[in-house]
Amino acid sequence: MKKAYYNRMRELREDHDKKQKEVAAVLGILQQTYARYESGERELPVRHLFTLAEYYKVSTDYILGLVKRKEK
Repeated sequence: MKKAYYNRMRELREDHDKKQKEVAAVLGILQQTYARYESGERELPVRHLFTLAEYYKVSTDYILGLVKRKEK
């Protein structure tokens, strides 16, 4: 079963002991906007997907739930 990307975003953030505010700062957005991405209320823009993949050193496919392995 494919995991929703916003669940993966939350897991990655928590695995790296980061707060939403910290990740939002990396993306250059407000914490409230990031919270909406993580809850699935708003779609994650592609530019932020790439930034998160680089930040966490994982593939975009992993964030999107298309693969189970974190490696790029």
